Amino acid sequence: MSTKILLQLHGLLIIIMLLLSLAAPSSGALQVGFYEGKCGFRDVESIVEGVVTGALKRDRTLVAALLRLHFHDCFISGCDASLLLDGSNSEKAAPPNLSVRGYDLIDAVKIQVEKACPGVVSCADIIAMATRDAVNWAGGGRYGVETGRRDALQPANIVDLPGPSISVNDSIAAFSKRNLNVTDMVYLLGGHTVGVSRCIFFMDRLYNYKNTGEPDPTIDPWFLDDLQTRCPQDSDGENTVFLDQNFMSSFVVDNSFHKQISRRRGILEIDQQLALDPLTKDFVSNVAFRSDFAFKFGQAMIKMGRFQVLTGSEGEIRRTCEAVN
Repeated sequence: MSTKILLQLHGLLIIIMLLLSLAAPSSGALQVGFYEGKCGFRDVESIVEGVVTGALKRDRTLVAALLRLHFHDCFISGCDASLLLDGSNSEKAAPPNLSVRGYDLIDAVKIQVEKACPGVVSCADIIAMATRDAVNWAGGGRYGVETGRRDALQPANIVDLPGPSISVNDSIAAFSKRNLNVTDMVYLLGGHTVGVSRCIFFMDRLYNYKNTGEPDPTIDPWFLDDLQTRCPQDSDGENTVFLDQNFMSSFVVDNSFHKQISRRRGILEIDQQLALDPLTKDFVSNVAFRSDFAFKFGQAMIKMGRFQVLTGSEGEIRRTCEAVN
């Protein structure tokens, strides 16, 4: 083959490589701005934000609800909106999910997005975007949500979620199964900076910790008296207590939760143990006294949002979030 032809082929190869490098990223991978240009002149993320912001102005407890919904969806079988599916054997009907809220808000967003561009935006992506907008609205900063997920075709068979009394070691193992490390875990459990817990989930810590007949000795004594007042031993356990005991910050996404558990004012056993266990206490201390919580929390949320997502032809874009097409 002549030198001239070789040079021409080499030049053609360079042009092809350049064109490939300029091509849009594959739809088989998540990316920030996945929906740009896919909804005509409408901005999908602005539509989501508008609906979410309006709902939060009416009910600020939806911040915690969306964080929990997103967490529960991702932790069961990946971030695939399988939690939203109705049915007697659905994830939604499993005991750990019976108190999950926020479904109506996701539906409201889906309706508006479908009006703008039918069959384009997945329910899984709506969960991720809506949660990001709720975190931002509550002071936690606006992180770059990656989108491009598709929706699951069926719910998961097993609902395996870490409980409020899980040990730190077992919690680390549970997060590790979802490709999340100890730092990610400490930040993601910082989602408890908003939201409440019913007394029934920690009553044993107040009166009969590990069947000792005594309170959990790790609770600050002054704080214990307060909790026992709000959760009487002879009550049904339905009263609620803020997970972040800084009442000036109970609806703000910040590092106040980590400061509170550092003072032995954690509500759930796993929350308090984070600040005491040798495996995590240094991480908690760092979070409590650093100023970059918003950025690090956002990065952990992005990482969680990548877990076992469906992309390309693996799933579908549901017309409604409660049922497969």
